[in-house]
Amino acid sequence: MLACYYKYYLVGCLLLLLASCVEPYRPDVIQLPHNYLVVDGFINSNGRTTIRLSRTLNLDDAKTPPGEANAQVLIEEEGGPQFTLAQGTNGNYTSQPLRLNPTRRYRLRIRTADNQEYASDFVENKITPPIDSISWKTESDGLQIYVNTHDAEQKTHYYRWKYDETWEFTTPFYSLLEYKNNQMVDRREDISHCWRGSSSSAISISSTAKLRQDVVSEFPLVKLPDNSIKIKYKYSILVKQYAQTQEAYEYAETLKKNTENIGTLFDPLPTQLTGNIKCLSDPAEPVIGFVSVASEEVKRIFIKRGQLPPTWRSLEEYAYCELDTVLAKDAATTFRNGGTLPIAEIMMPAGFTASSVDCVDCRLRGTNVKPDFWE
Repeated sequence: MLACYYKYYLVGCLLLLLASCVEPYRPDVIQLPHNYLVVDGFINSNGRTTIRLSRTLNLDDAKTPPGEANAQVLIEEEGGPQFTLAQGTNGNYTSQPLRLNPTRRYRLRIRTADNQEYASDFVENKITPPIDSISWKTESDGLQIYVNTHDAEQKTHYYRWKYDETWEFTTPFYSLLEYKNNQMVDRREDISHCWRGSSSSAISISSTAKLRQDVVSEFPLVKLPDNSIKIKYKYSILVKQYAQTQEAYEYAETLKKNTENIGTLFDPLPTQLTGNIKCLSDPAEPVIGFVSVASEEVKRIFIKRGQLPPTWRSLEEYAYCELDTVLAKDAATTFRNGGTLPIAEIMMPAGFTASSVDCVDCRLRGTNVKPDFWE
């Protein structure tokens, strides 16, 4: 028996020794000092163009990509005029509304603050067909939204979509009072009813090149779970559609595979991304991005809670909120710092109902200004 215990003891010591010898593998590539330019956006031929410039980061860097400031960004027509993009925040550059010639080719030209010059290839201005409709279906596990379109002239074949979502939400408590200038006054602004939004991040593309007709029918754009807070009251989606060249589509397809379809044994290996932007100052320097030119087509729909199955129940994002009581003599010390907000006056005992600011003021998660497009 003693020999058996001794054997287990030796095995345990050996396992501890092996574990202590394991060191994390950190290949040199994740800490290389390269800081390549990233160009994100497209040239909108029938509206405002927004381009974001940033820099690549090391794989082990947890920060978000920094915006590239103080650059000069131009849209150039081949053999024609130039259009300047104004600098905004966080590396964003935006043009005035433009109406570019559909028969001409255009490119993006960039000069960074360190006088490095970059330019995309001149590409054709693709005319995007209108969106036929945005349809939706309720399924067993949620709300599926589709986009439908076609090109009767059979010239598009390559499509890409983006979308902006907007939805209503409320806080659990409606505040009637406000502690202002060391006194309690009636609240004049509704801070319990707000709107929130988000934009698409997934790459949504489709091709009809192998079909007899240039028709996209019920392309699945986004799916909302049946308990999504977005559909608790009213939900709206603005779909943006763009025609693409075959080269732009193939770039987006590769990018989609590299960013969305990795991580399992059967996923394809990441492949080299080759865009259409070059560094004119140093042709050997890689540049990340692909600049296309297309008109933008948009369509918006609204979906009301009453149109959805009554058995669907949205998650309660304010489940932790509680209603408290604050005595009148403690009002100043409780409400002065803004962490707790008054809700209503009570008489017995003399004081106020209250809750944390996060449970009362919806502006912490959205805006109480009704969007102009809201129905």
